[in-house]
Formats: sequence, structure tokens, C-alpha cells
Amino acid sequence: MSTAHAPITTRTTYEEEFVHMMDDVDVLIDTLTNPLHRKILINYRRHGLLEVSGRYDELLAPNMTVAHPHYRLFEGGQGTILDGMETVRAFYQQLAEMDMLVMWTGRQKMAVHDWGFAGEAEFSQFVPGALLGDNVFGSMNNDPAADSSDYDASSYYLVRRTLAFVWPYDENGLMLGEHVYEDSESKKVTKVSNDDVITSSRAAELLAPIIEKYGVPQ
Repeated sequence: MSTAHAPITTRTTYEEEFVHMMDDVDVLIDTLTNPLHRKILINYRRHGLLEVSGRYDELLAPNMTVAHPHYRLFEGGQGTILDGMETVRAFYQQLAEMDMLVMWTGRQKMAVHDWGFAGEAEFSQFVPGALLGDNVFGSMNNDPAADSSDYDASSYYLVRRTLAFVWPYDENGLMLGEHVYEDSESKKVTKVSNDDVITSSRAAELLAPIIEKYGVPQ
């Protein structure tokens, strides 16, 4: 059963988007009558909010994720395969140390079944200019000649791109892993004020009242 929470005071339009990222999922959860399907989407909702709050140890707990998760992530023309709990945890830890866990979704379209769910959504993330030429951020705006020198290293950029995602679950509603695929043609990069950036501490503050709406999936 869902629980009400106190209104959240946001400071920017980006924070407003951030705190409402799971509104579509909430609506879908509240229409579901199949216990397993409901448990799967409550798991996804909780997983996503814990992740961007920096609380990744909680989403990897035995009541949320299987002992040996498997992630398949494809962005920027590159693939990353994470196999096993130790590898997945190290991945989250690395992102947290880079302060790169804060991201949010726009409108989410998804379908859920016994095997898990699939969906598509626009994802948004603030990225330092110094990182835009590296790794999966290496070909922003589909310009193969772009590198980190094209961006101000002391500034932040808002990266928006559409991702399709398929998350498999087991028969107990525990997450088996993530399969994520980027639509590279959708990627847009916009320079923003450093004051617009949602920090990890601010993200945790904004989402704390929302995370427990449905509790741990039962």
C-alpha cells in the first residue's frame, strides 16, 4: 500500500523533473492487480530512486536483486558487460566516486509481464565538460570529431538521450539485471549553469520522502 509524503520544495525546473521522474510508474503500479507484476515495478521504482540517491548497496540487497546479477549496457557505440555482484557493485561505486549517479527519466512507456518489463524513456544527466570526450560520452551530438576540447572543462552540460531498457526478473520478483540500449540519434547536449546541477547530496535530499511510498516490494 502506498503512503503519502509531504510536498517537496524544488528550486529549479530540473529539480521539478527530477522529483516527478517516477510519476508514470506510480500510475501504472496503482492499476496493476497481478501481484508479481506489481512487485516487479515496485522493485524497479525503488531501484531507480535508490540508485540516483547514491544508495546502491540497498538496491543490491537480497530482497531486491539476485546474488549474481548481469548487466548489458550499450551507449555511445560502446558496450559494457557487468557480470556478478562484485562487478556490479564496483561499477556503482565508481560512478558514485565520479558523482555521476544522478540522472532522471522523462515520460516512461513500459510493459510488464512475468519475465520482467521493457520500456523506453528520455534520460537526463548533468555531465562535467571534462568527461564529455571520454568513454560513452565520446561522440556527443553524433560528431565523430568531437573530443573533450570541444567542451569547457569547468562547466556542466545537460545530456539528454532516449534509452530502451529491458530488465529481467526471476519468479520471486528479484531483479536479474539490466539491458540498456541508447538511441544515439536522440542525444542532445546543452551547456547549463553550474547552479542548475543537482548534486548527489541534493538528489538524496529530494528523493528521501519519495522512496518509501510503496516500501520494499513484498
